[in-house]
Amino acid sequence: MSSAAHRPRVLVVDDNTAFLDNLQDLLGDEGYEVDLADSCRAARARAKSGFDVALVDLRLPDGDGTALAAELKQELPESEVVLLTGFATLETAVAAVRAGACAYLMKPCAPQELLLTVEQAMRQVRLQAEKRELARRAQMTERLAAVGTMTAGLSHEIRNPLNAAALQLTVLERRVRKLPDTQQEALIEPLNLVRDEIRRLDHILEDFLQFARPRDFSPAPVEVEPLLRRVVDLLAGEAEARKVRLELVGPVPGSRVAGEEERLRQVLINLVLNALAATPEGGEVRISTGEDEHQIWVTVDDTGPGVPVALRDRIFEPFFTTKAQGSGLGLSIVHSIVTQHGGGLEVAEAPGGGARFVVRLPKAASVPGPAVR
Repeated sequence: MSSAAHRPRVLVVDDNTAFLDNLQDLLGDEGYEVDLADSCRAARARAKSGFDVALVDLRLPDGDGTALAAELKQELPESEVVLLTGFATLETAVAAVRAGACAYLMKPCAPQELLLTVEQAMRQVRLQAEKRELARRAQMTERLAAVGTMTAGLSHEIRNPLNAAALQLTVLERRVRKLPDTQQEALIEPLNLVRDEIRRLDHILEDFLQFARPRDFSPAPVEVEPLLRRVVDLLAGEAEARKVRLELVGPVPGSRVAGEEERLRQVLINLVLNALAATPEGGEVRISTGEDEHQIWVTVDDTGPGVPVALRDRIFEPFFTTKAQGSGLGLSIVHSIVTQHGGGLEVAEAPGGGARFVVRLPKAASVPGPAVR
């Protein structure tokens, strides 16, 4: 499992210290991230960080495990709960089902039985995640269709007036430049403001058009290291102006992905610009890479405020934005490009507490032909 991959998290709730230690070793050896709690109160505190599967004992020193299971399911419905007991009865089994538990184990249980139960619960978690992703994609497809319907009208009804306004603004500026210097200063400032707003509207329209009518995809081998260095060189001035350190860490020479260099550059520029905008003066934006046998991932970390957990499932939706200005299509376009490349895009918390975006792309096949540079 790659270091950048998500480790499934198991919360174990039991007041038996020896049992907790044994499960931590057993589950940890299987690649799970294990969190321990010896009471209902501790479990509630640990659950705030999230979990995939919870193993909950029925009898706890400060409450009932069945009630805790129902509470955990209500707080994290996308997770699964397995109840453990040394005193099984028909009533406790029925109560476990009503609490939303997906399984019910007798203690002591064989290690293989417990691991099998946890893996079955994890399959349910993954299945539910896949269903949510399919629903999200269906919603995105519907919005994309709506944007496509609007595209022709936007292109004619908005772009033509924008072009006419920009032309007349240029004519007006030339006339202003012919005035005495003492009169120009008061007029040039509002002209520049209008020009900036026209440019912003034009960029928003371009986002609409690009999102609604994505180009055909013609992949070729793209070398990762020079691609990343170009992006860093291009945005070095922006980082300096914002007084933010922009660092590129260890791209592997010769590593190649299958894609279109121009569009991949667009993805990385968008993510790095967002990171720079979110990072306060004196902060840092770090770009790093990693790879395994099948894929290469590029990670963009910043030291800004990060992306709230509640918004992480929404930031790639069309038209969703937390900014006062903008189309809300930037990250949607990035997501669309990465998906077209057969990759994935994730958002998480960076080690420094800011935002972390991870772009995963399949490696280029070993076929003849020079890399795109």
